[in-house]
Amino acid sequence: MVEHKAWKLNGFLGVLLVLLLIGAAAYLFDSYNIVAEIALILLSLLVLSGINVVHPNEAKAVTFFGRYVGSVRESGIWLTYPITARTKISLRVRNFNSKILKVNDVEGNPVEIAAVVVFKVIDSAKAIFNVDDYEQFVEIQSEAALRHVAAKYPYDSFDQEGYSLRGNAEEVAGELARELQERLKDAGVKVIEARLTHLAYSTEIASAMLQRQQASAILAARQIIVEGAVGMAQMAIAQLQQDNIIELDEERKVMMINNLLVAIVSDRSSQPVINVGSLY
Repeated sequence: MVEHKAWKLNGFLGVLLVLLLIGAAAYLFDSYNIVAEIALILLSLLVLSGINVVHPNEAKAVTFFGRYVGSVRESGIWLTYPITARTKISLRVRNFNSKILKVNDVEGNPVEIAAVVVFKVIDSAKAIFNVDDYEQFVEIQSEAALRHVAAKYPYDSFDQEGYSLRGNAEEVAGELARELQERLKDAGVKVIEARLTHLAYSTEIASAMLQRQQASAILAARQIIVEGAVGMAQMAIAQLQQDNIIELDEERKVMMINNLLVAIVSDRSSQPVINVGSLY
């Protein structure tokens, strides 16, 4: 079911018509024309039943004996179909803060994750008639989508290959919003934004995973240091040979490279040793 506009007139015209009908009934009161008076009163009540007030950022779905006949979105007082039921629904922007969920990431590690979803109703007919309770529907589908997205990625990735929950929060949030929009389109809801609000390892493995993170970070840093040290040693040898400052045989090259690598890679400051004798 898709929302469409209901027939309506300016409500003040309806109020004026009701007053005229009541005035006509009162005028006929002295003429003892009971049938005309009753008809006018019933007609005024019929018109009065079609008058309703719509507040800003609100819609009213109009049903006539169980049949949906349209929605009124414009704020103000309106005269629409008489003897109809009108269901109010808010069009305001609202948000849903999910509970902290425990989910296994793609590597099987239990993580705690939560998100906030900002949404609004854009189709009153779908929100009222396609689902029992659209707010509850948003909550359940948000948690289901969050579990599904979180299970597709690792918590962290130090090798920089692929997305991770911690390192690519923007991309993960974008995918969560897209999946949520697909799930909620039948409820007439538009997802404006979805953001992660909590992300951590589960308490039972938090300390072990912290040690793993620290070890991985140390290894990654050491790899960068070694790559830089090798490049600096190569550059130093090439510069010395290019400028013809000293003549280096293979043994001296090996010794110089060894000294440079030890000085650069070591996590402690190196202590220089002055050679006052011959190299050999």
